[in-house]
Amino acid sequence: MSDRSNMLLMTYSKYFPEESMMMVKDKFETFDESKSSMLYTLCLKDPTMALILSIVAGGLGVDRFYIGDTGLGIVKLLTCGGCGIWTIIDYFLIMKVTKEKNFEKFITIM
Repeated sequence: MSDRSNMLLMTYSKYFPEESMMMVKDKFETFDESKSSMLYTLCLKDPTMALILSIVAGGLGVDRFYIGDTGLGIVKLLTCGGCGIWTIIDYFLIMKVTKEKNFEKFITIM
């Protein structure tokens, strides 16, 4: 593996699910310079920021709006976080969902 692939893998590993890292690694190895620069412009969402938003304003659906789930964000807003239950569940799931959304975006672009 080249140094460039190692650098990309270290930089972006927090944005993708662990079980998909082998596929991401294989994609990184086939990247040329233009694909690498495209990856830098790809707007990946930070899972830690999604968790912070979920803790601070999860009942209003801000975390779901942040990761791009507009429909779920509206439902969460209108139901006050599913009467608080959905909000508590999202405390544990939002980071995984964010990584999966990033991976889906990565696969469709690359």
